Amino acid sequence: MQFLLVIRESASLLATAHKLGLTASAVTQRLQQLERKLGIQLVDRSARQLQFTDEGELLCQRGVGIIDEIAGLMETLHARRHGMVGRLAINAPFGFDRRYVASVVAAFRQRYPDVNIRMTLSDQPLVASSDRSDLVIHIGELRSSNLISHYIAPNRRMLCASPAFIERYGLPAHPQDLATLPTIALHENNEDVTLWQLRSRRTTVNIRTQPILISNDGEVIRQWAVEGLGVIMRSEWDVADALAEGKLLPLLPDWRLLDANVVALTHQGAGLPERTRAFMRMMQEQFQPQAPWRQRWQAARVSLPSSRAGEIFFLYIVVYLDIGGPCRWGE
Repeated sequence: MQFLLVIRESASLLATAHKLGLTASAVTQRLQQLERKLGIQLVDRSARQLQFTDEGELLCQRGVGIIDEIAGLMETLHARRHGMVGRLAINAPFGFDRRYVASVVAAFRQRYPDVNIRMTLSDQPLVASSDRSDLVIHIGELRSSNLISHYIAPNRRMLCASPAFIERYGLPAHPQDLATLPTIALHENNEDVTLWQLRSRRTTVNIRTQPILISNDGEVIRQWAVEGLGVIMRSEWDVADALAEGKLLPLLPDWRLLDANVVALTHQGAGLPERTRAFMRMMQEQFQPQAPWRQRWQAARVSLPSSRAGEIFFLYIVVYLDIGGPCRWGE
């Protein structure tokens, strides 16, 4: 189409060749190929000057509009790629979204009012992501997925129990002791919630628990643990307040569960719209220079009651979080 418009603007095929950087014969051949493909004559080459046939004029007139529409479409796509307009669809887990993501969405919308946001909460955000969300907030290991992971914030998994539970059952000294204790499990993302893997230096222990309570709501299982019903494995973001207030206590400080960092998942790595990348940056800034859950309980001191078989009432537990030093519990 652009080729025909250049011919119309030129006085001859030779002038067209000069504009396009081609030979006159190459221009003639290209024009002939186009006419054969359309099955009509576009240019009358018998006259002294180039004259377009009626069909050629119609094609040029309509072609100008088509080219302008394509250029406008490309400009719109460029603006959506590099500007803050359009739609942003987010999937996120219930608890973490309510506590940390919803406020970022509100701030993002205030800063960029031309971005429309749809946020879907689910206990299985990865499954819900089949609805072609722009990004999924995910916590923990990502298994066999084509989604691209973008780091947002650090997060550990921890074993916790209430002081009343420890008073009744005692402190586990080894991961194997967990097999004999009442446990509570969170069912999410179709994971094997009864298998707990702990590591200490070069030793890895897998414990198959038999939960007495299971729920798909993290807040519910945390409350059950606070009430002394069992041991839970939860993210530090969820239990930070309970740890700082002494409602829950960390168990087996010399052993470590797999980290469950907070990440944003997208369907592609390159070519993300600016609105998606800007939202992820705002999420990352929310947790700088230190994640708020670590600020709340890093320096907290909690008294531990004696275990049933214990000979002392208060113990020191040192929990290393790889955040600059030990965090001492109890005094």
